[in-house]
Amino acid sequence: MKIVSDRVLIEVIQEEDKSEGGFERVATKKTPPQKGVVVAVGPGKKDDPMVLIVGDTILFAKHAGTEIKVEGKDYVIMREGDTFLAL
Repeated sequence: MKIVSDRVLIEVIQEEDKSEGGFERVATKKTPPQKGVVVAVGPGKKDDPMVLIVGDTILFAKHAGTEIKVEGKDYVIMREGDTFLAL
């Protein structure tokens, strides 16, 4: 698979719905960002090179990008600019 333009392919890290003490977390109106690992990056645009690299852990909005399935695994593909933060 070849990623084009300023897109990144993200493997989502599933967060636990329980606290460290074992209590279930209550849903709130604010949706926390999701966490994922960059598994592929495109080449960027002519005057805008990519910043993220494969292996970066990032935060992004829960509904950002497009969910896709590749060889049975779930991923999200989005523009690099739709990510919040590289950890």
